[in-house]
Amino acid sequence: MLQPTRSKFRKAHKGRIHGNATRASSLNYGEFGLKAIQPERIIGKQIEAARVALTRHMKRTGKVWSRIFPNIPVSKKPTEVRMGKGKGSPEYWACRVKPGRILFEVDGVSEIVAREALYKASAKLPIKTKFVRRLK
Repeated sequence: MLQPTRSKFRKAHKGRIHGNATRASSLNYGEFGLKAIQPERIIGKQIEAARVALTRHMKRTGKVWSRIFPNIPVSKKPTEVRMGKGKGSPEYWACRVKPGRILFEVDGVSEIVAREALYKASAKLPIKTKFVRRLK
């Protein structure tokens, strides 16, 4: 599961995801990509599940780049615990994704294979996405 090796702070504020993505909004590495349309937090398990679905469909041919990484710790209190007594301990790591961000890039396969593979990867993510290709 994806998580940073070390972080400056153990717990983070929840925050809100405002506006559109300015960084990672265009294809840099591959020919085809998966672009986010909605703002949402994507957790490390979801990113890994999408990556596995993507590489399995491509039968490990071509190359895959993941453009997101979970660097925000999300804390949670145990079930049936009364209010107060501080913030819960970190449960998992998440990534804040703004609309317009490229999530995955693919190269070295045909468009039909890439489209199907990215569609299968998008099924593992909690947001609406769209298939994009590099302009020639």
